[in-house]
Amino acid sequence: MENFIVSARKYRPATFETVVGQQHITGTLKNAIKNNQLAQAFLFCGPRGVGKTTCARILAKTINCTNPTAEMEACGQCDNCLSFQNGHSFNVHELDAASNNSVDDIRSLIEQVRIPPQAGKYKIYIIDEVHMLSQSAFNAFLKTLEEPPSYAIFILATTEKHKILPTILSRCQIFDFNRIQVEDIATHLSTIAQRENIAFESDGLHIIAQKADGGLRDALSMFDQIASYANKNITYKAVIDNLNILDYDYFFKLTSYLTAAEVSQTLLLFDEILNNGFDGNNFINGLATHFRNLLVGKDASTIKLLEVSENIKQKYLDQCRQTELSFLLTALNLANTCDLNYKNSKNQRLQVELALIKMCHIRSVVNLAQQPLSPNNTATDVDQDKKKTNVVAGQAETPTPKTEIETTVPAAAPVVKSAVLPHIPTEEKPKENLRVGPPPSATSISINIPKTNAVSSLIPSLNDLERIAQGDDDDGPKKVTGDAREAFSYDRLLEVWNVFTQKMKATDRINLFTILNNFAPTLLNPELIEISVESKTQEHLVQQESVELLNFLRNELRNFGVEVTYKLMERKIENRLYGNREKYDYLVAKNPKLDELRRRFNLDVNP
Repeated sequence: MENFIVSARKYRPATFETVVGQQHITGTLKNAIKNNQLAQAFLFCGPRGVGKTTCARILAKTINCTNPTAEMEACGQCDNCLSFQNGHSFNVHELDAASNNSVDDIRSLIEQVRIPPQAGKYKIYIIDEVHMLSQSAFNAFLKTLEEPPSYAIFILATTEKHKILPTILSRCQIFDFNRIQVEDIATHLSTIAQRENIAFESDGLHIIAQKADGGLRDALSMFDQIASYANKNITYKAVIDNLNILDYDYFFKLTSYLTAAEVSQTLLLFDEILNNGFDGNNFINGLATHFRNLLVGKDASTIKLLEVSENIKQKYLDQCRQTELSFLLTALNLANTCDLNYKNSKNQRLQVELALIKMCHIRSVVNLAQQPLSPNNTATDVDQDKKKTNVVAGQAETPTPKTEIETTVPAAAPVVKSAVLPHIPTEEKPKENLRVGPPPSATSISINIPKTNAVSSLIPSLNDLERIAQGDDDDGPKKVTGDAREAFSYDRLLEVWNVFTQKMKATDRINLFTILNNFAPTLLNPELIEISVESKTQEHLVQQESVELLNFLRNELRNFGVEVTYKLMERKIENRLYGNREKYDYLVAKNPKLDELRRRFNLDVNP
């Protein structure tokens, strides 16, 4: 039975030309060899499986080749090349720093450096995983690395450059290896499959390349595994089954359900995904990636960011034409929020299902926000829309008192009553006039609705659904808003101030209560209140609570021009008597004859 050699070893690059995805490294090294400008030390750093050790070996073989090609590649036929390929070259030494990381190992290496090469021009020392060396080993290696013999070249390789001492880094030429592109890995896998007479589908190879995360060695390992699993027939289905990856078709089908607002089909499909053994967090991350791919497919200039095969790319382009930009942005926001809250949720499945239900109703919320106010929108129609919104938020229908609203709209549109107001961001500060008096059966409010883009206000409206479901928008007393600026007296200010301080005391916020209760506020002008504090720490604490304090004062005083400022009071500390001399001086200041008595009897004051 023939011994099997894994593809990562069998097809390991032997020349610079065959290195995959690192042309910026190989081109520089070939030019350095051609111009005879080789440094005494190189540092190859980058993620796993991108070709660091491979390039080190190719460099070691090439610089000792006696008959290099015009492209500065090793000939592979001279004695030095053959001895290197057979593994018994005396000019190339490899050291694994993970298991040889002590000072003694480095001292042994330094002793070997003193011996010149028997054949060839250079002696090359390849130290892999160099970041594993101990602190003492690094220090012992410094002098030799800085001034090695002319025939010695050190090639260091590491995946964690940040763990290497700066003094080592300053003595090396540093080469950063990039993650290999998905397309380059897929092309390399297809070449190997053709050499091995393995049937394949390009979609399956792209999935392997994506799963490898830029590492060619990982991709080749998965390639061998799936080739054995599928009996040398690598199909898309075999890849997703073996690597436990969610099929693209799930996300395409789910997106069609979400845009059609088919809640039941969406939840059933999610249940099927869970029954297949997939994790809810991986699912929501995959769905967010799917929305991201649809988003970048909207613009011709960003289509190149789709790292998928041509067949899958065409599916993305077809679906992105049928999906609105507002839907994708809002769905991405909901998926990201679900991902952030997933690990802290006690009911993780419900967390994902709630996000999916919200996604199903994105279009209905957009249509509601874009619906113009017209005479045809009667109270009955708006009430129906409000019921739909309550269903989206999960809020049961409850009878609510009728509120009469007079909405100011452009001259071309008539005034509509009993309409549901759209969500207005707080920073726009809509003007509201609240009538003060006994609560009538209906409250009349006049509001100027700004012309806002429905898409821009879409995400806040969806986020407010949860707030509505929790009952935050009850029919309780409304705060005074708008531009009210009623005059108030200092006595009224003190009354409101005492109410707020007692509120802080009742809620166990003793620090804030103590600061506000120490000094009475000062009214500098009709709308500017000065707060006295004894230190910067107290001022910082009050500033943190200034929003709540200002809201309370403005609402109670019915004046939205109220502002606060701070004054740092100097604390008066009396001199304390710490020793006998201080006590004596204090008594003498009160009775000077005491000092005359001390001198007459020749007395001393104990220190």
